[in-house]
Amino acid sequence: MAAYSVFEPPLRKNETAADPDRFRFVRDGFSWGAFLLGPLWMLWRRLWLVLVIYLVGTAALQFGLAKLGVSVNAMTLVAFLIALLLGFEGATLVRWTLSRQGWKDLGTVVGKNRETAERRFFDRWVAGEIVRHEPPPARPAGAMPRSYTPDVVGLFPEPGGSR
Repeated sequence: MAAYSVFEPPLRKNETAADPDRFRFVRDGFSWGAFLLGPLWMLWRRLWLVLVIYLVGTAALQFGLAKLGVSVNAMTLVAFLIALLLGFEGATLVRWTLSRQGWKDLGTVVGKNRETAERRFFDRWVAGEIVRHEPPPARPAGAMPRSYTPDVVGLFPEPGGSR
């Protein structure tokens, strides 16, 4: 059984609800395409920012290793390990890109193949079991709600505070 993350696309002009035909099901697991043909896989999936980061990062890494005088075998091993990492994290990179583009993560569904997973998801969707959760509004780091009054910091009371 494979797990699929379900993403709802951002609304187009004059749309009140997203078209279910545009939902994306991203399979979790090892990606052979990302492992064997990393940059071409990124181009095919339209992961532009991921491709730029990959090219700059690998070029800088290979250049640095060459300047350090590392052997060709070690540089080949590093390239293989990067490809292996891409294979394991390919689905994560797709999910990250979709999230950056405004797609909403509706959750995860499990099925033996994509068709089964889609059927299970849309059965739950029609039954009203899938609820869109809007993220809470962002607060600046360290900001506390207005109703919060700290009487205790860690395990110790505030100096001059009540006991």
